[in-house]
Amino acid sequence: MPPRRRIQPRSLDHQALGEALKELRIEAQLTHEELADRLEMSFQRISELERGIANPTFATLLRLTQGLNVDLDELVRRIEKRRCSLTP
Repeated sequence: MPPRRRIQPRSLDHQALGEALKELRIEAQLTHEELADRLEMSFQRISELERGIANPTFATLLRLTQGLNVDLDELVRRIEKRRCSLTP
């Protein structure tokens, strides 16, 4: 039997990261496919990151910031903003 697919975010932090990435991608006027091509990642991986079900490495975060033309500080700021709005 294959492993069950994760459909819920891994944590509030992962969800906040995903929402921040989606916001940045939309601001950059990129589709999932365009960002995936730019980063040489799969469309599925981009989708998993935006849904908060993937756990990115630091290297992946750096690639994402480069592909989205933002500083790591900007990504972290947006994650923190999103996390504050998700906390009950």
